[in-house]
Amino acid sequence: MLYARVDLNKTNYAELENYRFIYYPDIDQLNQLYYEYCRYKKFRSVMPIFDSEYTSKDTDIIGYYDENNLIAFSLIKRYSNFDAECIQFAWNYSNPKLKLGKASLKNECAIYKKMKFRYLYLGGADEYKKDIDGFEILGPA
Repeated sequence: MLYARVDLNKTNYAELENYRFIYYPDIDQLNQLYYEYCRYKKFRSVMPIFDSEYTSKDTDIIGYYDENNLIAFSLIKRYSNFDAECIQFAWNYSNPKLKLGKASLKNECAIYKKMKFRYLYLGGADEYKKDIDGFEILGPA
């Protein structure tokens, strides 16, 4: 598997209006969204999200809303003041026209660039991520 990141200095995305940081997560609600996402995508096998991942002081939860209803979230792990990783995104596809997969990633680039982060790590270098400005495939050590 190839791994990827975004050099945030090479991005110029605007923040969306329909997101908020979630500081006091309703873990059951987030898990419900996650499992709806997994069923929609028909994943054959899924790793659970542990409660500690939602409550870690080094993890940000960004919620996405449609008419004040939480429809998606991202978990972003901060490793330093300059490096963060998108560790999980999930949404229920209740309004597919929002195209939140790419829109949320662009939004998170804007948020973390504004917070002076240098890189946003993406995990696998999935095809849809390659269109993001500043996309880089990580090389060998």
